[in-house]
Amino acid sequence: MLNQMKTFILMLALTLVLVWVGNLVGGRQGMIFAFVIAAALNFISYWYSDKIVLAMYRAKPIREEDMPQLYRNVRALTEKSGLPVPKLYVIPHPAANAFATGRNPQHAVVAVTEGILRILDEEELAGVIGHELTHVKNRDILIQTVAATIAGAVMILASLARWAAIFGESGSREDRRGGPIGLLAAAIVAPLAAMIIQMAISRSREYLADRGSALVTGNPLGLARALRKLEASASQRRLPAHQSTAHMFTVNPLRGAGLAVLFSTHPPIQKRIERLEKMA
Repeated sequence: MLNQMKTFILMLALTLVLVWVGNLVGGRQGMIFAFVIAAALNFISYWYSDKIVLAMYRAKPIREEDMPQLYRNVRALTEKSGLPVPKLYVIPHPAANAFATGRNPQHAVVAVTEGILRILDEEELAGVIGHELTHVKNRDILIQTVAATIAGAVMILASLARWAAIFGESGSREDRRGGPIGLLAAAIVAPLAAMIIQMAISRSREYLADRGSALVTGNPLGLARALRKLEASASQRRLPAHQSTAHMFTVNPLRGAGLAVLFSTHPPIQKRIERLEKMA
């Protein structure tokens, strides 16, 4: 409940950033125009995201006769979760990771890498599948798409603010806010704020997915062990992931160190493991 409330507050904050920059750049009309453009782009992404992402990672469908045990495990978890059985895909890469996509539970896809099938035992793999199924059940793809829509609009408006600061204020006299200095500040601060808020939303959903997996499998330590192995794999074999899809994976495939961790789409692995161990 706490993480759900945090998600709502962060979404509200992201919306307020959009409104603030929109008023600075062109008043209400400028804000609405940029929001419509960003919404249209993300609408296309939402409806076709599964096909786009699967193609990006050259994922292939898994036939039940090829991996009957995997299908049995997934069916058992979906029955407990009250979900339809998703389509299963495999990504031909030795790095261990997984993600879920699809616009709703009826069109869900769970993709796993060849590496994850090699290094995880049955309990650990169940923990990862449970994590991804929780993302599906919680409609996290929808939440991330809405967040991306608002963040995209903020980026557009920030770009307009930068040009407006250089060439003069835009909008009518009544719409002007803050002058060139305010526009320049918006151009710098707004994208950073939008990125941080969007990452915070993603992090809160990861904690919820970990908890959901622990509840549906009844084995929090299985997922905890899996996270350790996936983190080790990410440091040894880098999955060629795009920044725009990094938030989808069970662990961040674009892991970093130092300050890079602050801007990660995922919470620190150790904190996720600690929460799971407390549940156990």
